[in-house]
Amino acid sequence: MSAAALQPDTQENIRDIVIDEVFPHTPETVWKVLTSAQLIARWLMKPTGFEAVEGKTFTFQTTPGGHWDGVIHCRVLEVVAFRRLVYAWKGGDARNTGYGAPLDTVVTWSLTPVEAGTRIQLVHAGFVLPRNETAYTGMSGGWKKVVRQLDEISGENS
Repeated sequence: MSAAALQPDTQENIRDIVIDEVFPHTPETVWKVLTSAQLIARWLMKPTGFEAVEGKTFTFQTTPGGHWDGVIHCRVLEVVAFRRLVYAWKGGDARNTGYGAPLDTVVTWSLTPVEAGTRIQLVHAGFVLPRNETAYTGMSGGWKKVVRQLDEISGENS
């Protein structure tokens, strides 16, 4: 048996959530809603310490579960004004299984101007299955709702 055959195929165990929509708003309007802490609180969760500055750390607070305090630790990884916002999204506790299991992922928002407005692509990458199955399943539906709310708030700020 070759050494390669002994290596587990980890790609089969990694899942990403991808949402791709077109909003009838300018990239500048959507960017404002993606990068204003006050507006993020309306479509996602209230961030603590958020600034769209590479290297900046911030947190979200969600429902605690088991040994996990519900804090999502984030760090801004990339900012390209009106085009791309990327941040690390980590939380959970190693003693938890299911809800609150350790999560070490990356959220990428990409904005592309199109004739109808702005194409929004959200990629929440790096869910390790089966450990993150609960988060992956819950957030797959949750992000769809969040993106709809992002559209609504963007409409209010056009």
